[in-house]
Amino acid sequence: MKPITLSEGLAALGLDLPDAAQQQLLAFRDLLLKWNRTYNLTALRDPEQAISHHLLDSLAILPHVGPGALLDVGSGGGLPGIPLAIARPELAVSMVDTVQKKATFLQQAAIELGLKNVSAHHARVEEMRGQYAQISSRAFAEIGLFISLTRHLLAPGGRWLAMKGVRPDQELQALPADITVEAIIPLTVPGLDAERHLIILKAGS
Repeated sequence: MKPITLSEGLAALGLDLPDAAQQQLLAFRDLLLKWNRTYNLTALRDPEQAISHHLLDSLAILPHVGPGALLDVGSGGGLPGIPLAIARPELAVSMVDTVQKKATFLQQAAIELGLKNVSAHHARVEEMRGQYAQISSRAFAEIGLFISLTRHLLAPGGRWLAMKGVRPDQELQALPADITVEAIIPLTVPGLDAERHLIILKAGS
């Protein structure tokens, strides 16, 4: 598959981001790959691949992200949290990772990119406090575990946004009875020849 530029990919996703945001996204990509040489944040080493596999893959869920504070669990190299924070400067994005090196990278990236709407935490998510309108994960854990670890952090009426590859029907069948699958959204990521799905879930009363 031919590499895709960021502007081409954004156009294909129907996202209109200002030039400054696009420059920030590319600066984040460069920072991720630079730190990756020491910290092993991602298996990808190719700057062109990182556009489709990281930036556009993260931004594909942007139309489904609501206005309330977002917690990104197991953020690793800041995906999808940092691309979402760049695209939506008014969105408060908290990121958590259990690995100190990754949390350090997230804090440094927020500082270097001037992201005032980002906070990074080195913690186990089950020990965190607070309430979030939406909780996201990308390749973090199977959905049932993701929900059980973060349920105490979801604000009333909040939603989980689980990013998955192939449609995880078996995981969904194993969910507790009070969890509602609100939507299963197939995503087409420009430049990425692989299945992607966003699973949106809510907790029953």
